[in-house]
Amino acid sequence: MSALDTSQRESHRVLTVNSGSSSLKIALFRVGNDVVKTMSGAVTGIGASEARMSAETAYGDTLWDERTCCINHPVALETFFHEMAAHVDLGGISAVGHRVMHGGPDYTTAQRLTPRVEADLRELIPLAPLHMPANLDGIVATRLRLPNAMQYACFDTGFHADMPIAAQRTGLPPAMEDRYVRRFGFHGLSYAFIVSDLAARAGEAMSRQRLLVAHLGAGASMASIENGQTIDTSTGFSALAGLPMATRSGDVDPGLLLYLILEKGWAPSVLHDQLYHGAGLLGLSGLSGDVKTLLKTDDPRASDALAQFAYQARKQAGALITAMGGVDRIIFTGGVGEHAPSIRAAICEPLSDLYGINFDTRANDRGETCISKPDSSVIVETVHTDEAMMIARYGRAMLEATPVQIERRVS
Repeated sequence: MSALDTSQRESHRVLTVNSGSSSLKIALFRVGNDVVKTMSGAVTGIGASEARMSAETAYGDTLWDERTCCINHPVALETFFHEMAAHVDLGGISAVGHRVMHGGPDYTTAQRLTPRVEADLRELIPLAPLHMPANLDGIVATRLRLPNAMQYACFDTGFHADMPIAAQRTGLPPAMEDRYVRRFGFHGLSYAFIVSDLAARAGEAMSRQRLLVAHLGAGASMASIENGQTIDTSTGFSALAGLPMATRSGDVDPGLLLYLILEKGWAPSVLHDQLYHGAGLLGLSGLSGDVKTLLKTDDPRASDALAQFAYQARKQAGALITAMGGVDRIIFTGGVGEHAPSIRAAICEPLSDLYGINFDTRANDRGETCISKPDSSVIVETVHTDEAMMIARYGRAMLEATPVQIERRVS
């Protein structure tokens, strides 16, 4: 199909699966000349006493919304597929794209899943222990349910693979660094979408500007991007680094961690659980890791936690802008980046004089797309990211590259 004119592209159905640590996001796309989302759904509360499963059409019409019990990701997927089969011919799905947290040094582009690839990915579980088991469970469960569909993986680390060596280094001596001991960076599918979206709406030249992109959600990171490539990013070897997140710590002095282990007797397993599940906004506030919840309460612990988050974000922003030698455009995305005006203001306004940002407070409070004034030296925007769309686009490229195999598999 790659040899065909784009006007002759065959239409396929591509399913995207994003298996989080306790959640599942699924979307269905019609893929041909265009990539069009036709359905999306989610399962939340996996492993809890009660989960919620819902789906809607591209027009926002609810297909189903119900409570269920899902003890793990395979059960969640099977339950979702059972409901989905009443609305969609599952046998007509040509490919399933999986968001995979970590690709290590070898997997930097979308990859068709084979036993060898999956074995390699299992070796990477220690690099992303919170996410990789769920990602891999999702792959296995989907293959069992949709055996005739091509399964492929898209990696959250892939976008950052070409970071300058100085940004990849950890500060450890070369004898300690190896292929797996380096800074990788995460949220790459989101950053890839933001760059492609900017090119589509503002032109290719604009997408090559010096960009500071803030992906702020339950997982949070920032990246400096120039000429469409990562210059540096706040996350590093693990998804613990950088900003405080919903329950993850963000940057912690490694000397402090050694002190807690060696002097205070903390077991590494206990410290591991605390850093991933009991720190960040949840740990700082003692109330919740959810920004929406913290913004609604008058408890001073909530405001203190949010102030700490904004402070760390400003500090990261300054470092990342310096890595590029300046900034032309700042883009906020993710659930918090898109929907928390006070957080955006707390990050941008103190930086205004330093970088020539003329922040538009009224536009920000109204939730407009552009939140800088026309005379601002730096454009500041909010943009909705769509990682599933990026996965589907990669799927189209893979389907076009291997038409014979795909046709044989779905016949």
